[in-house]
Amino acid sequence: MAEASIAEQFGAFIETFDYPDLSEIQVQKIKWYFLDWLASAIAGKNEKPVRIILDLIGKMGGAPEATVIADNTPNTALWAALANGAASHAVEMDDLHRESIFHPAAAIIPAVFAAAERQQASGCELITAIAAGYEIGIRVALAAGTGHYRHWHTTATCGTFGATAGAAKIMGLNQVQIAAALGSAGTQAAGLWEFLVENTMSKQLHTAKAAFNGLLSALLAASGFTGAKRILEGEKGFFKATAEGFQAARCLDGLGAIFHFERNSLKQHASCGHTHSAIDAVLEATRGRRLQANEVKTVNVRVYQGALDLLGEVDPSSPYLAKFCLPYCIATAIRFGQADLADFTTDRLQNNDLAKLMTRIHIESDPALDALYPRKWPARVEIVTTDDTRLAGAVDVPKGDPENFPTDNEIIDKFKNLTKALISSDAANKIVSAVVRLEDVKDVSKILNAL
Repeated sequence: MAEASIAEQFGAFIETFDYPDLSEIQVQKIKWYFLDWLASAIAGKNEKPVRIILDLIGKMGGAPEATVIADNTPNTALWAALANGAASHAVEMDDLHRESIFHPAAAIIPAVFAAAERQQASGCELITAIAAGYEIGIRVALAAGTGHYRHWHTTATCGTFGATAGAAKIMGLNQVQIAAALGSAGTQAAGLWEFLVENTMSKQLHTAKAAFNGLLSALLAASGFTGAKRILEGEKGFFKATAEGFQAARCLDGLGAIFHFERNSLKQHASCGHTHSAIDAVLEATRGRRLQANEVKTVNVRVYQGALDLLGEVDPSSPYLAKFCLPYCIATAIRFGQADLADFTTDRLQNNDLAKLMTRIHIESDPALDALYPRKWPARVEIVTTDDTRLAGAVDVPKGDPENFPTDNEIIDKFKNLTKALISSDAANKIVSAVVRLEDVKDVSKILNAL
């Protein structure tokens, strides 16, 4: 008898996985991931790519099954997953699993939450499904590895598998149906980095379609639609097509006993995750001091090569591209002591002090730091001032990582800060309260009533 495929073994795990299998700490982390996702989804509501998608689905219309968060309107679960997937990746504040180089929430939770609203699922069911989706998506991303990430946006590709797994769990699919759904997910998984070279809106489309395709795959499988069982490891499957140096065994290693989603990070800066250690290293070096360009002689930065592979040629010609520009993010941290949403605006791009600082920043890769990646995303910074004072910072674990995880109050504060200009403080408090007691919620479709 042939050995069960990865998708079939994933299916067996998902079908039997249940809320009591989660520890109290794991449940708490999933709740914080959910609140953090809501913050990003609300914060991204007015970004241009999101508004274009909202305009399209508004014209298409559909049955009122789930909430489109950006304009607080009901629509089909598929359209809600699409819109919410786009919105939650728009301001670069959504969560990150560093070792797999993957943003789970933006691709997975829109599909799971839309399915949960559609079925009026309980909070416990939502928590369980998010956990299942995260675990499968992260495992596929770990197996695909850095070879996949060179050309493929892992959040888009591997996120499709996670979205499918989570939606399938909410819908109560069985092992056979889940394997079929994952087959459909794999044949739709896509997302190329070329958009970053050309400054296009594709990054929001990536998470939107990962969520949409994940939910679509689960819905089709529930109706008997079949998909390749060996979509991951097959000769013409996902790994061999997209992932040089993949390790398929990582999909199943410790499945059900080891939960990789526990090592998820919550981003503290409004920029690409590859910039965060360098930003934190600057903040460590300056210790609250904000330096102007005329106080800085040179800034020497060492990072891992993976950061330069993705960000090395990015020109900060727009607020969005600035989030992926290491010199801009480093200069911003030196000059303003932060890298918040307000630091990525058209006006800020015209700041002469930042422009001068950027010319004094020298970045190179360091083999010793390469050896730590992708388990850690380290950076070393040395700022030499005009009076020849040397300010040094070294960060392996930026704020937000599991070893340096935010406090409960910091997570709630992030939610309120990201949403304060977009929803009332009363609505924010009600949403926080609902998420804090999510395991007691009987119908998750009521959570966003406060909006």
